[in-house]
Amino acid sequence: MDQFLINLLNGISSGLLLFMLSSGLTLIFSMMGVLNFAHASFYMLGAYFAYTLTGVVGFWAALVLAPLLVGASGALFERAILRKVHKYGHVAELLVTFGLSYVLYELVQLIWGRTSVPFSPPEVLQGTAFTIVQSSADSMRFVLGVAPPEVCKGAADVIVQCTRFPLNRTFLAAVAILMLVGLWLLLTRTRIGLVIQAALTHPEMAEALGHNVPRVFMLVFGAGCAMAGLAGVTGGITFVTEPNMSNIGPIIFAVIVIGGMGSLPGAFVGSLLIGILQTLPLTVDKSLVHLGERFGWAIAPDSPLYPVAKITLAQTAPILPYLLLVLILIFRPRGLLGSRED
Repeated sequence: MDQFLINLLNGISSGLLLFMLSSGLTLIFSMMGVLNFAHASFYMLGAYFAYTLTGVVGFWAALVLAPLLVGASGALFERAILRKVHKYGHVAELLVTFGLSYVLYELVQLIWGRTSVPFSPPEVLQGTAFTIVQSSADSMRFVLGVAPPEVCKGAADVIVQCTRFPLNRTFLAAVAILMLVGLWLLLTRTRIGLVIQAALTHPEMAEALGHNVPRVFMLVFGAGCAMAGLAGVTGGITFVTEPNMSNIGPIIFAVIVIGGMGSLPGAFVGSLLIGILQTLPLTVDKSLVHLGERFGWAIAPDSPLYPVAKITLAQTAPILPYLLLVLILIFRPRGLLGSRED
């Protein structure tokens, strides 16, 4: 039970990281109609910028400065390149962002190398957030921090298992939730949010009222990239900082399609769903062979179905999100919470 709960918590934290990425991409798409294929590369840049800045100004300053630098890079790209190809349609936009992803990938390898860099969390985030204590004589309980040895030892006839949940994953989840609340307040409770929504739905009217719509687009694109950069900082200290971390791109697009193109609530729901779907099956090391044996219709090893039937649910975890993506595209093309078909 404790392993199931740990996998569930890991899935939620991974889902919240996906939301930090997909929210920026969703904001850019809903505002500009641009699917930024380089979004995962800005996530990678955030991690590497923070790694470099940590050695100069410390982690906490890098946590603020790295997303700002990534956002400024994204705004500069939109102003200098993306805006010029916008008139040629969506295909040109896709191609230029696709090319940018490869340019950033090669630049990162030239500057920081092809292997991972030692980007560790600060000492204050290297501990244990809480310990799950499961006892055969008592109900499951949570202990903040590291549980005392006497709690995990138990009596002679009592089996006690203690599982620790790392503090850096808790920090990642907290940053993602704060970003969610901040983004919601910005879009619904501030004048900036009103201008953004007006430029989204009625750009001509917003421009007639004196707002510089192209500048709004540039700032929104930069803000979306900054969100990816923030995700890169937290993801870099939680997982690994390496050039291949930009390979997270396909799963981000799966999230926004499943949640609904252009829907922030959909991105949140889709992110949590994908995060849990990737980690929760890891606790199930059973296959159709085991299921058949349980119900009395065993599959023979020489059967043509046996190579497929012996695949466990844990082994299929990486492909489950994409299977869900296919089902969503077939039965609900606009996504779970989306309202647009394109």
